[in-house]
Amino acid sequence: MVSLLGSRDELLRVIEREFAADIHVRGNEITVTGRPEETALVSGLFEELIELLANGAELSADAVERAAAMLRKERGIRPAEVLTLDILSARGRTIRPKTLNQKRYVDAIDKNTIVFAIGPAGTGKTYLAMAKAVKALQAKEVNRIILTRPAVEAGERLGFLPGTLYEKIDPYLRPLYDALHDMLDPDSIPRLTAAGTIEVAPLAYMRGRTLNDSFIILDEAQNTSAEQMKMFLTRLGFGSRVVVTGDVTQVDLPSGQISGLRIVQDILDGIPDIHFCRLTSHDVVRHRLVSDIVDAYERWDAVQRDAEDLAHGAGAAGADGRRPAGQRGAARGGGKRGR
Repeated sequence: MVSLLGSRDELLRVIEREFAADIHVRGNEITVTGRPEETALVSGLFEELIELLANGAELSADAVERAAAMLRKERGIRPAEVLTLDILSARGRTIRPKTLNQKRYVDAIDKNTIVFAIGPAGTGKTYLAMAKAVKALQAKEVNRIILTRPAVEAGERLGFLPGTLYEKIDPYLRPLYDALHDMLDPDSIPRLTAAGTIEVAPLAYMRGRTLNDSFIILDEAQNTSAEQMKMFLTRLGFGSRVVVTGDVTQVDLPSGQISGLRIVQDILDGIPDIHFCRLTSHDVVRHRLVSDIVDAYERWDAVQRDAEDLAHGAGAAGADGRRPAGQRGAARGGGKRGR
């Protein structure tokens, strides 16, 4: 029962906060009372948690909250099936999806040649794609992994930064190396990189290439231009898979330049074997405040858009409703001259 309810009933208190039901524990017996719909959800949650434990998962407050949210929002979905899907076991830990949308994203990578993952920071877009890439390499489904990012922050000033070219671009690619270190023996990464089995390079290095038998990940794709996005996607060769990740709310392109990730949704939507996955603040797997921050910014953005629409509408109405006094006088004068 300790594994199910947590140390000092920590997990039990989480369940009590999530549902409007009374839960009583006596020995190995759990009694739930309350409205029928709530008691059914609580009973279903305990069944899912027991199955998770049976499958070797360790329960945490976060896992319980996510399981409860799935049961409440997604009818017919079993949290145990989502939270026990093993993607990759590496360095003493197993990487699994933590939300239903993450599972759908992972499944889409298995079923499609090109997958776009669009969502806020902390939703596991890049990390899960990296895990799938490493798994594909280990299973010999591909011969190499190619990880790329646009070094947009450096722009044309890259040559003025100190150090060698590698030292200049390394800070922009460091997050990809960090993920690799979580999934592979750190000692093997230099060897695999030297052999070309793993390549981490800025997006500009993709131009003019055809990438066969590769698992290719474009990260921070919101910072590509429309031309760069087209260039990247047309590098696809035989036996390769592509995952494109990005957050269209965090574009660092120069003012007035349209993000390639924004317009590609309209251009490619509906083409077979290309899939768009959209993640939300509910899929954030960082500190719980990150989800709240994402939601707060979305509300603020919505208010700003509404204010801009109102201002634009008021301006248009003023322009259509009357002309400046000088123009009105000229119109009257022109009428007299015509008679």
